[in-house]
Amino acid sequence: MIRRGLFAVLLSSVAATVSGQEPAERWWSHVTFLANDTMKGRDTGSPEHRQAAEYIADHFKRAGLQPGGTKGYFQPVPFRSRRIDEAQSSLTLIRQMGTATTQDQVTLGDDATFSMRIEPAPSVEAPLVFAGYGLQIPEAKHDDLAGLDLKGKIVVLLTGGPSNIPGPLLAHYQNTRWEYLQKSGAIGTISIQNPKGQDIPWDRSKLSRFMPAVAISDPALDETRGQQVAVTFNPASAERLFVRSGHSFAELLALSNEGKVLPRFPLAMSARVKVAITASKLESDNVIGILPGTDPVLKNEYVVISAHLDHVGVGEPINGDAIYNGAMDNASGIATLLETAAAAAAAGGYKRSVVFAAVTAEEKGLLGSRYFANRIPMAGGRLVANLNTDMFLPLFPLKSVVVQGLEESDLAADLKKVARPLAIEVLSDPEPERNAFVRSDQYSFIKTGVPALSLKVGFTKDSPEHQIVRKWRTERYHAPSDDLDQPVDRKAAEDFGRVYLAVVAEVANRPTRPQWNADSFFKRFAK
Repeated sequence: MIRRGLFAVLLSSVAATVSGQEPAERWWSHVTFLANDTMKGRDTGSPEHRQAAEYIADHFKRAGLQPGGTKGYFQPVPFRSRRIDEAQSSLTLIRQMGTATTQDQVTLGDDATFSMRIEPAPSVEAPLVFAGYGLQIPEAKHDDLAGLDLKGKIVVLLTGGPSNIPGPLLAHYQNTRWEYLQKSGAIGTISIQNPKGQDIPWDRSKLSRFMPAVAISDPALDETRGQQVAVTFNPASAERLFVRSGHSFAELLALSNEGKVLPRFPLAMSARVKVAITASKLESDNVIGILPGTDPVLKNEYVVISAHLDHVGVGEPINGDAIYNGAMDNASGIATLLETAAAAAAAGGYKRSVVFAAVTAEEKGLLGSRYFANRIPMAGGRLVANLNTDMFLPLFPLKSVVVQGLEESDLAADLKKVARPLAIEVLSDPEPERNAFVRSDQYSFIKTGVPALSLKVGFTKDSPEHQIVRKWRTERYHAPSDDLDQPVDRKAAEDFGRVYLAVVAEVANRPTRPQWNADSFFKRFAK
């Protein structure tokens, strides 16, 4: 009760100071509230996440939005939470050399980590097969699984794909890889990430293995069913997987970096896997507010504006700091969502209804948005478009926006129409190797057939701005240093918000329903 009382006082204080502020200061006040140390990183299902959800619901109410959840502004999402007991877990590579058997003990953390996003089998021993990128992409006539016997095997694969395959298509098939690996008889995967697509250095990323992972309790929405093993292997240690195979990891990495198809072959070893976990039930909220449409017909079409509320919570300390505040990832996006909601409501709304969705568990695998897109809480109507923002990084003046999904639907024309008079250039993703197309919440809507865009402050490849973004990812992405003390260009955030609001209005007022482009792969998901 004391915690709730203090929260209510702080909420009222913030609300009182926000009114009368300039746009950049209002935006920053939201970031300050959400990314303060007292919020402890807003981990999915935590009390602090719930406090952040109440803050958003309060602002939705103040803006005049209608509740859009199953419980007022809230849509509770049921989860199963898993945490590894690493002391009781192990990974051993077993090699048969003539009549002799050798056992190579893999050091967890330094050499490999287990993913808790699946429900791992307690104990597995199975042969290893290297399947290149592990991809089947019929549209590109690419099949890494052709001719391989994967029944009962663990598939070793390198992330990425041939350079001739378009980025969004490649990202989609990497994201849905388990579906066809399972059909081929595989029981698990060992993934080696290509360093060129690795945002976070291994020595830092390995620290997250002790944080809990969650899965949606609804089995119909579990995309990892049947996967018994999920391991990520440190590329610096990956040569040990290819001993006596006739190939080296260095050779395979060089082929991949040249954009070439990789060879595929059985590996001369098996893996013995033991995984111990602790599991529990968990609930966390999406926060949904609705600005009703003004047109008698179009008001039954919903444009969803999304950003994720959660971050990764409290973890292993880095430089003595254990709170992963998530200021840019993604208090920044939530702040933009709140300011957009307030401005849209103050303008009297648009022809279509606009749904503002602050979703949970993005960091756990886009789970909150997946639940929302598949279990729509609003009665009647249909989703026709999604505009998303996640970690948009206002680190330098806004001159352009980088857009995921730009080539896939006619939403691109809406964005370009509003960006042109603002002298903002609209750019495609300059880094398709990062698979950003499937790494944020717009992808949950795309998979249900809804045209979607996700926007960030833009840059061109290898420009000074690109170097700033790369440095930020290396030093601050999913680190405690993504906090309130970092340098932020608040004017860029204000300018970004202006572009964002303009495209929301354009999409919500356009006379025709947004459509997939005729040549878009994702058109097949339309309903």
